[in-house]
Amino acid sequence: MEFVDDRLLFSELRELAISEGLDDIGIASVDPLMEARRELEDRKQRGLHGGMHFTYGNPKRATSPADLMEGAQSLVVALRRYDAPSDVTRPGFGSIAHYVARDEYGQLRSGLEAVASFLHAQGSAAEVVFDDNRLVDRAIAVRAGLGWIGKNSMLLNPELGSWTVIGSVVTDRLIIVESQGHSDGCGDCSRCQVECPTGALDEEGVLDANKCLAWLVQAQGIFPVEFRVALGNRLYGCDDCQTVCPVNDGKETVRIQASNRSRTVELVKLLQSTDEALMKKYEHWYIPRRRAEYLRRNALVVLANVANGADSAVQSVVFSALKSDSAMVRAHAVWAARQLDLTHLFLQIGYESLTRDDSNGWVRKELEMMESA
Repeated sequence: MEFVDDRLLFSELRELAISEGLDDIGIASVDPLMEARRELEDRKQRGLHGGMHFTYGNPKRATSPADLMEGAQSLVVALRRYDAPSDVTRPGFGSIAHYVARDEYGQLRSGLEAVASFLHAQGSAAEVVFDDNRLVDRAIAVRAGLGWIGKNSMLLNPELGSWTVIGSVVTDRLIIVESQGHSDGCGDCSRCQVECPTGALDEEGVLDANKCLAWLVQAQGIFPVEFRVALGNRLYGCDDCQTVCPVNDGKETVRIQASNRSRTVELVKLLQSTDEALMKKYEHWYIPRRRAEYLRRNALVVLANVANGADSAVQSVVFSALKSDSAMVRAHAVWAARQLDLTHLFLQIGYESLTRDDSNGWVRKELEMMESA
């Protein structure tokens, strides 16, 4: 079969994508992403996924673009850049990763849907795919010529940097264009590895999710005690490995801004809120098992790092957390009370109340660690 270079179609798609708030597109084949599959399987075998499911859950499916849609022939892969964050350190507040501080995925979806609609009008089937465990988005973006995988494991684009969200439109139309790939542009730079607060990037280009703060705030179970202080004021996400990356320097302001959300959260107010109110307000976050106790867990760790234990409002929310029905919340409240010099609150509650319904022994372990310190 003779393949035709669809340069005109690509030009029209790119013009449309940019007008709809996307910043660049590329075309990728639906051949299996074998290198990405081997990497996923290797890192999963080594335990570097840290319990993360997403594309690790089924590496074969996540690296088989042809299975995304019946008759799939090509993917239009798109990047949308967002503005780099500014310093938002505020006493008593937790910070939010910048990609969720605005509705970047909503704007990405809108642009991808415009591309899909254009292809529909051309008589082709097309489906939008983004933030989906059926596709390794960074690997498909590399195939589409949109960048390289940096030492921080992020997609790096020489013009857009790494402050991007990635999405695709899979179509049954075969689109053949010549894409010029990007060689590794990191060179000798290792800033991301040096500046990572937990050493999660000690192996070049490989993320150890067991140490990654951005993953640990989304992981189930107890927040690892060895990384609690390192979490600092990060309530959701961690941007450090991108903030220090020189590829991100000097980028222009985003042309079409997504709808705004707050970059900070007042921790006392969060901890005073009902579970229902929390889940409604933060429904756009990934929250394990959709349970508010994980938001409270993270908030207590951050509160212990940034708050003043002499503040009566802080004492009140810690006291309430020590009485929580959730053993997970009580366990992190014990640690927070210790860090904030509020252990006198334990006497008001009592050991039996603190350790009730503690089937995993989380609260007892926190108390034991405090006694042995």
